Amino acid sequence: MHYDQSRILVSFCLTLIGFTMMTETSAQGEYPSIGKIERFDPRFDQLVPRDAKMERLAEGFDWAEGPVWVADGEYLLFSDIPPNRVMKWKEGEGISVFLHPSGYSGKRPRGGEPGSNGLLLDAEGRLVLCEHGDRRVARLEPDGTKTTLAGHYRGKRFNSPNDAVYKSNGDLYFTDPPYGLEGNFDDPARELDFCGVYRVAVDGKVTLLTDDMTRPNGIAFSPDERTLYVAQSDPEQAIWRAFDVQPDGTIANCRVFFDATPWVGQMKGLPDGLKVDQQGNIFATGPGGVNVFAPDGTLLGRLNTGEATANCGWGEDGSTLYITADMYLCRIRTSTKGLGF
Repeated sequence: MHYDQSRILVSFCLTLIGFTMMTETSAQGEYPSIGKIERFDPRFDQLVPRDAKMERLAEGFDWAEGPVWVADGEYLLFSDIPPNRVMKWKEGEGISVFLHPSGYSGKRPRGGEPGSNGLLLDAEGRLVLCEHGDRRVARLEPDGTKTTLAGHYRGKRFNSPNDAVYKSNGDLYFTDPPYGLEGNFDDPARELDFCGVYRVAVDGKVTLLTDDMTRPNGIAFSPDERTLYVAQSDPEQAIWRAFDVQPDGTIANCRVFFDATPWVGQMKGLPDGLKVDQQGNIFATGPGGVNVFAPDGTLLGRLNTGEATANCGWGEDGSTLYITADMYLCRIRTSTKGLGF
């Protein structure tokens, strides 16, 4: 998603302060709390312990996104989009820059949101980045070079790939809103007149799955991979959609999983990144923080960060949820585990 451009200078200064604060608190092993936990359904207690709290691990970023845990090294990576970098956080060491540039390799200085957004690992543990500025999905190789996994659809460049998820067979699904373009929807460099959800097959073939979402954003599968969830970060229609996944990997039977449009303006944020736990519960960032839904669409609870919240992802043994909320990196211990752990 996108950030408040008026805070760039302040955020830059806070970044330097945040790095120092992070080093100091890491050494102590204690972190300040942030936000509040809201419980709407008894089932939520089975997912988030009654004594759990959200911890603020680091701060001072322009717009933090795409947290992904790297088990080989036991650290977290996440995007800081406007400064065009991927950050690294490790317990006891704090924050450092992992990759710069992360999503825009051009020489012309530009504003907006040029860096990487969603991050994920492939089956071999290689980092895959949704790159706004370079308008592609790319893989970081061990030698530091990048391989483009998807850069065009029918000869036209993507808008700005935003978030992605792997299916167990190796197919990659991703969303393509225009947030990485300097002019957004009206950018003269835009080549596609729609915002799509795509699949990249193992053989590299790119398939358009749907073009009827105005601003597709976060994306995730149910545990059985029969359902694909996609967030739509449109303030006029702030919804999460669900699709049936067909045997050939395409999607059908689109439906509204949850409509948060009435919340817009009442709480910070829009539907953005999302993850699914092993029981099929959906942890979806959006108005109010991380909204937790049962597979039947019931709102169970909310991790209310008090900030516009971009994304989340499990790490460590799978029961620690990391959250990127505007300028903050946070975490909370859960009683459930994320998919893949």
